[in-house]
Amino acid sequence: MTAQVSVAVRWLLYTGAIIGAGVALHTGSRAEPKVPSPEAVPSLTTTIVYLTKDYDEPPPLSLVDKEVKDKGIQGARIALEEDNRTGRLLGQHYDLLEALLGEKDNPVDKAKELLGQGHGIIVADLERADLLAVADLPEAKDALIFDVRTSDDALRQEQCRLNVFHIPPNWAMRADALAQYLLWKKWRHWVLIVGKSPADQGYAAAIRRAAARFGAKIVAERPYVFEAGSRRTDTGHQQIQSQMPMLTQGVPDHDVVVVADESDVFGDYLLFRTAEPRPVVGTHGLVAVAWHRAFEEYAGTQMQNRFERKAGRIMTERDYAAWLAVRIVGEAVTRTGKNSPEALRHYILSDKFEVAGFKGQGMNFRHWDLQLRQPILIAGPRALVSISPQEGFLHPKYLTDTLGFDLPETKCRLSATASKGSE
Repeated sequence: MTAQVSVAVRWLLYTGAIIGAGVALHTGSRAEPKVPSPEAVPSLTTTIVYLTKDYDEPPPLSLVDKEVKDKGIQGARIALEEDNRTGRLLGQHYDLLEALLGEKDNPVDKAKELLGQGHGIIVADLERADLLAVADLPEAKDALIFDVRTSDDALRQEQCRLNVFHIPPNWAMRADALAQYLLWKKWRHWVLIVGKSPADQGYAAAIRRAAARFGAKIVAERPYVFEAGSRRTDTGHQQIQSQMPMLTQGVPDHDVVVVADESDVFGDYLLFRTAEPRPVVGTHGLVAVAWHRAFEEYAGTQMQNRFERKAGRIMTERDYAAWLAVRIVGEAVTRTGKNSPEALRHYILSDKFEVAGFKGQGMNFRHWDLQLRQPILIAGPRALVSISPQEGFLHPKYLTDTLGFDLPETKCRLSATASKGSE
């Protein structure tokens, strides 16, 4: 009798762990995990590498936002605990091998070393050049690499790689999510302000594409040409107060000001300082993001609280991406009972795969560019405003494919090869 109760309790704990991510998953066509006997000991150990380096990042524009040095890795650590909580019931165990490199270290050399040791599952918190260099290593040909840092459209298009799965939404997805909301509000006329960095230019290109795609009009476009950095002098606010109206005056009638400032140099300065009283959207003001500290729907509050208890700070978007990457590995190993990169890749690209992410629906990958489908949060500085896709934007299969590059639009040359995993 005691043994039967023990098995029942373990099963309840296991099922609670699976659905505890805030959504009820559809399991009709999915592989069901096998529950071991109470006497089972861990027989399958999966090592996940977390690879990153100390990149030179600018401090936050506002002192309200504290500088965070451990973005990403904290999300991965919490996800590992969740994977192991389920794994203990299934005879599985997960290890996180943290390769946290200094600013002068070379991630490519470290990746080559780890791959040579047989570690083929990598969560890559790397900037574009390093990510591509790691993915192109001969040793990484059959590896499973999860990009948790970039939003670069080119990495999902012309520079896509067969071994790299992208967790964060790319610029096109963010721009489309924001555009859908602006169109829902009937705010069709935009002024676009663009910064100097390549990332700023990339996001601006996505905004132009979204405007053309959804029938909005960019009535004027202006570059940000002022030198930033005066905000902390005694009269810094006066300089900014005069610069922002100059930047936005003399433009045709418009509904919103869209800012492309991925580098976080000037975007916050536009709020309440534009020549005309207009909302500021884009990279600042009203933003389109995968995760936001104010999000509390679909059990998001529980996730936020759990993270804050463990990490001692709020959960950033990179933390969320890393959490998702490790959870994706755990979900795939749980469902297949295997942990080879080849087996996991095949399952992740199959119609049976989906992962819960506190957004009200299971999420999966596009087979043509290996981008994670997901709803996008539309949020102000302190509160959730909406979630895209918006009502009325339809798609024959996935509504989330109205965000970003759909199959007919993709420029990823590996799309045909990647799709083999879902056959």
